Amino acid sequence: MQDTKQTIMITGAGNGIGRAALMHFHGLGWRVIGLDLDDNALSELRETLPGDTALLLACDVGKEKPVAEAFESIADWIGEDAIHCLVNNSGIADPYSGPLEDLSLEKWQAWIDASLTAAFLVSRSAIPFLRRAAGNGGSASVVNISSTRAVMSEPESYAYASAKGGLDALTHAMAVTLGPDIRVNAIRPGWIETGPWQKKEDRSNPDHRDIDRDQHPVGRIGEPQDIAEAIQYLHEAGFVTGQHLNVDGGMTVKMIYEH
Repeated sequence: MQDTKQTIMITGAGNGIGRAALMHFHGLGWRVIGLDLDDNALSELRETLPGDTALLLACDVGKEKPVAEAFESIADWIGEDAIHCLVNNSGIADPYSGPLEDLSLEKWQAWIDASLTAAFLVSRSAIPFLRRAAGNGGSASVVNISSTRAVMSEPESYAYASAKGGLDALTHAMAVTLGPDIRVNAIRPGWIETGPWQKKEDRSNPDHRDIDRDQHPVGRIGEPQDIAEAIQYLHEAGFVTGQHLNVDGGMTVKMIYEH
């Protein structure tokens, strides 16, 4: 059976950027597959998204066995259809690990696994489904959600920056290996306010200061919808692969001096 609808798969889909991207593409008429550790967040989404257009699975995407089990369910749900776009968005949101001399290997590994290892494991399992989309004459792409912290840092963010820097490297390595059938790009979000896109119990709408907005050349802090639209652009941009797109309101190109 040939695809009649496009399908997107998003990790870290329960809250924040992942949740916004899931709802954005579902609103465009796509079928959506969402993976997240937070099943409570996924349960909220299940209440609003029909089961024939949305598959939402609790999964630790940084571990091999849970990913393999999730793809068994995905294969049953998709049947002979395909995945057209994979968004590797999972990660630990808090970038601050404390002093390097106090950082345990266990905590270091948690940051690496949640973002970089997860992208490897999920991409590895998704490739056959993405190739199926390309084989049917459609567009197949992967979008890795990196961070501007892959190329710039605040103090004590070693593990987070390393995970995102590794994700940048994985992006160009995948692009040259999987092309021309599958294009692979990365988005580096800057300051994105995800408070309104959390599950109900964690939802917030922070009131930012003028100084917070003014340090962005566009005059505002980013929203998850900005990233969802960038994902859509990269999926549709057929001559773009192996790229790292900063979506940060221009913050990384503005020199900031405290006076």
